[in-house]
Amino acid sequence: MPKKRIFISSVQAEFANERQALYEYILSDPLLGKFFEPFLFERLPAVDHRADEMYLHEVEQCNIYLALLGVNYGFVDEQGISPTEKEFDHATTHHKTRLIYLTNHASNQREDKQNTFITKAQSVLVRKRFSTIEELKSAVYASLVNYLVEKEIIRTGPFDATLHATATLDDLDAEKIKDFVRVARSKRGFPLQETAPIEDILTHLNLLNDGRITNAAILLFGKEPQRFFINSEVRCAYFHGNVIEKPIPSYKVYKGDVFELVDQAEEFVLSKLDYAVGTRSQDTSIPGKYEIPKEIVAEAIVNAIAHRDYTNNGSVQVMLFRDRLEVFNPGALPLGWTTEKLKKVHTSVPANPLLAEPMYLKGYIERLGTGTADIVRIARENNLKEPEFEQEDTFKITIYRPTTDQVTDQVTVEVPQYFRSTSVEVRNLIKVLDGEMSRKMIQEILELKHEGNFRENYLEPALTNGYIEMKYPDSPNHPKQRYLLTKKGENLKYELKKK
Repeated sequence: MPKKRIFISSVQAEFANERQALYEYILSDPLLGKFFEPFLFERLPAVDHRADEMYLHEVEQCNIYLALLGVNYGFVDEQGISPTEKEFDHATTHHKTRLIYLTNHASNQREDKQNTFITKAQSVLVRKRFSTIEELKSAVYASLVNYLVEKEIIRTGPFDATLHATATLDDLDAEKIKDFVRVARSKRGFPLQETAPIEDILTHLNLLNDGRITNAAILLFGKEPQRFFINSEVRCAYFHGNVIEKPIPSYKVYKGDVFELVDQAEEFVLSKLDYAVGTRSQDTSIPGKYEIPKEIVAEAIVNAIAHRDYTNNGSVQVMLFRDRLEVFNPGALPLGWTTEKLKKVHTSVPANPLLAEPMYLKGYIERLGTGTADIVRIARENNLKEPEFEQEDTFKITIYRPTTDQVTDQVTVEVPQYFRSTSVEVRNLIKVLDGEMSRKMIQEILELKHEGNFRENYLEPALTNGYIEMKYPDSPNHPKQRYLLTKKGENLKYELKKK
């Protein structure tokens, strides 16, 4: 089947970067690149024809006319019409599929003729708004997938964009969506208010179509995502040695939406890593860091959850060994990519764009294909062995822990015998506890989000074993509750400092 040709139109100077990004994205995406061929006029070789005639000829040859409309109307001909509007009219006359994307500017920020053009386009088309290149990619992706389904070129859409057969809006958690908007507005300038109707928010994110929700909506905001996709869980295991062997010291299976999965898996790993505390010499706060920087742990886990193949029955697996961290996901690199490409800044081609965009908006992932390159860079900055990327049946990231001459091994810490049974979690808590501190303060220093996990694995064992005590022991839930070291805890902290 010949590829469908897409004519990308805009005021060139205003959207040079966006046009090039769309061109590269459509070509490199495993699905879109198979069915579509984007066209940019500036990529044509010089020919002896009038530019306006060539533009209109290319519009006639295309299947889809895609226009980006911003602030500027562009230069006009003797009739006072811009090339973009002439192309739009020509596409209309020749019954082409038209896709229009508007920047998020207010009307008073646009040229008058541009507002008039937008009003004309709006009267006959459903249009989408965007603020960034990634929002534009996400919107174009959703539109082109819908085109393939409507034309019956494909019978089912990509996993994240597919409308679920039975799930409804009632299966989504309204509070999760409001919390998302609240954070996305703060971190990324998300344009909608948290008071906006849920339907409007989901529509803006391309997660709702004719009242039906996509698979991505369930994974992002579902009350019980695993009720619909049991394989979306994350399995975490910790081993004392360098090989998989039973009994497994710690094994957890986490469920929840993608944000919860990332947080839970990340904290599982951090809870098993040694936390080194510095001094107050240059800062009033206590500087410290994990033996594997948190940014690397988070990036590897987010990468696995955001880019995995959700049609695969496998699950994301996170395994921490004595010498390394391994993160597996049932997914594959884009066609033609090599693992070496991941070590450099590269084009962002998310396997699940409708899933990745909200994760970016909430601050869980970054843009421009920097994630895996950042893993390599940060590892080098911390003198860790270079991470490895492997693509076989699954995709695997291996991140190495410091060698024994870089950090004291957490299993064989040389402290008095009666301290040997302390867990990594308890030791990390004791290292950062300074004077009287609240639970929230300790969690923030250790970069931990989940109160339940912190209480179960840090506070309660430390209290039970007499390393810390409460300021108000007769009132555990006292609003001003603080924790402090006992004599036993101070002794352990002293021993840990010596190492």
